[in-house]
Amino acid sequence: QVQLVESEGGLVQAGASLRLSCAGSGRTFSPLAMGWFRQAPGKAREFVAVISAYDGMTIYADSVKGRFTISRNNAENTVYLQMNSLKPEDTAAYYCSAGNSMSAVRQGRAVYWGQGTQVTVSS
Repeated sequence: QVQLVESEGGLVQAGASLRLSCAGSGRTFSPLAMGWFRQAPGKAREFVAVISAYDGMTIYADSVKGRFTISRNNAENTVYLQMNSLKPEDTAAYYCSAGNSMSAVRQGRAVYWGQGTQVTVSS
């Protein structure tokens, strides 16, 4: 069974940092682009960041550019999201995903999705 499992999120204060990880199992994820989305209560799921399969190319949403960093460790089938200078508006459930191309992942057309992890930022 192919799975993506996010690490536990948490409750942090504004300005703090938090790192999420997402571990894949059931197949090798190295050929796939991997990304992160988030969904705040009452809002649509939105793209956060995506990283290419092998060359480390990244794309970020404007709202997180300069604060969040996506990275991956193909040997461990894991993708990370380092979140710095967190703001209350970053509060959301965060989902990792994996797909056949960066554009597919960015457009929400991933093949695999994690179950989500809650990040809450207090002011």
